[in-house]
Amino acid sequence: MIFQSIGLGLVVSLVFSEILGLAAGGLVVPGYIALYMDQPMRILGTVLASLVTYAFIRLVGRFVLLYGRRTMVFSVLAGFLFGYMTRHILVFNDAMQLGVDTSVVQSIGYIIPGLIAYWMMRQGVVETLCTMIMASFIVRLALVTAYGGKLIELAIG
Repeated sequence: MIFQSIGLGLVVSLVFSEILGLAAGGLVVPGYIALYMDQPMRILGTVLASLVTYAFIRLVGRFVLLYGRRTMVFSVLAGFLFGYMTRHILVFNDAMQLGVDTSVVQSIGYIIPGLIAYWMMRQGVVETLCTMIMASFIVRLALVTAYGGKLIELAIG
């Protein structure tokens, strides 16, 4: 299932990039987001970690010269850090007060938030998130169609 999702995500990302001129937050991002569409809190955790990473990069960019490959590496490292924090440190205290289990508000993977934040820097927050969501829905629809409408659940925690 992961193989098919990532492969479809690569194709859809390429098509979006060529036709619309917009990236879906990185080539592998739509495939991973599509796998977790049955867990919206995980997607929310990923978007939150991406936004925090984006803000952190913008802040650090005022003091450190970030450009090109350096921005990409720094985005992935910061995304790794904030993605780790969503998994292991209870940074979502507001979620606990609302009665939401913070174990479900965690990011998908460790580098996905950094990839999304990098593309937010390059093409804008709204453009990246909208393209990512559209591409992920297309991948999810293709997976559901390919598997005969069966419920797709990811067994990886």
